[in-house]
Amino acid sequence: MLDMERRKNVEDLCSALVREESLSGREEKAAAILREAMVAMGYDEVVIDGYGNCIGLIKGKRPGKTVLFDGHLDVVPAGDASRWTRPPYSGEVKDGKMWGRGTSDMKCAVGSMACAAAFFAEDNGRDFPGELYVVGGCHEECFEGVAAREVSARTKPDYVIIGEASQLNLKVGQRGRAEIRLETFGRPVHSSNPETGINAVYKMIELIDRVRKMPLGEHPLLGNGILELVDIKSAPYPGDSVVPEYCVANFDRRLLVGETPESVLAPIQAIIDDLAKADPDFKAKVSYVHGREKCYTGEYIEADRFFPAWLFSPNDAHVRDVLREFAAMGHEPEIGCWHFCTNGSHYGGEAGIKTLGFGPGDLHTAHIIDEYMPMEQLMLATRLYMGIMRALLK
Repeated sequence: MLDMERRKNVEDLCSALVREESLSGREEKAAAILREAMVAMGYDEVVIDGYGNCIGLIKGKRPGKTVLFDGHLDVVPAGDASRWTRPPYSGEVKDGKMWGRGTSDMKCAVGSMACAAAFFAEDNGRDFPGELYVVGGCHEECFEGVAAREVSARTKPDYVIIGEASQLNLKVGQRGRAEIRLETFGRPVHSSNPETGINAVYKMIELIDRVRKMPLGEHPLLGNGILELVDIKSAPYPGDSVVPEYCVANFDRRLLVGETPESVLAPIQAIIDDLAKADPDFKAKVSYVHGREKCYTGEYIEADRFFPAWLFSPNDAHVRDVLREFAAMGHEPEIGCWHFCTNGSHYGGEAGIKTLGFGPGDLHTAHIIDEYMPMEQLMLATRLYMGIMRALLK
């Protein structure tokens, strides 16, 4: 159990984090709060890396495994504050809930993990094997897993726990995500003589029609692969009396395990090649959207927007160890997968590190007006994070 002092420590840290807006690339104040709290709680080392990730380390007295608890400090915008029942960055606790942007996704989990590691170390007099890292990461909302590459290179974890909302259930995998861009190219002419030009929008319509019919696969745990059109634009715009010479369409692609950057684009490229063979005027290109954003440290983070899926067996040893500890604590979680994307795309998907998802809160309360976190679930999560530490550091 957590005594009143520990419960207050968790509440105070989570509330302080929520009170900072910390949009992607502007996480510096939240990172400073987390860093200060980790130092005060006796972490052996706390660093801010080049991207602005706050990484805290607690060392056990004996050699052993390295366990990393991963969360992110950036949040999506709150939108029109007048539509919120309470100020969106209040961190207020009322009616058994903490309210504000980032409570569910996922500052409360970050605060809970940071406190849990300190409590675990204190309870054991640091006489445990291995090392504990807790990370308050940056730029996750737009670059799932990219800033995490810097974290894993620095910490070299054996296990990673992703603290995204799971309602205290255990996640053994997730679908991945990619942003795919289709471009078609035409020839502009006056729209009174369209037959002398090439309309790039009509070419895009042909391409979209073919792409939508592609089989995308399915997985018994991860569900269906998805390819959904999310925006489309033509140029020139507005096209006053001009046949458009260019059209671009962006798709959100939800990925299954085993899909690679090459395998995802290959069938689309085959469709483009087939249409070009049948029509000499058809010219198109497929690629991944490339993102580049400035970090609050002054560095830039950039990558193609391809974030792979990952999946571990419920029978893997690290899963069974955690489940046994949970059972001893009287907690019986469901085992499943996330359908949204997390930093696990790097840890579990790219790096192959043994990864689990476990966190307080509900996906359906993330990114909404009046976002909140149930306080009893937050406190139970803190105890269960300590249980995960016992299970993996033995």
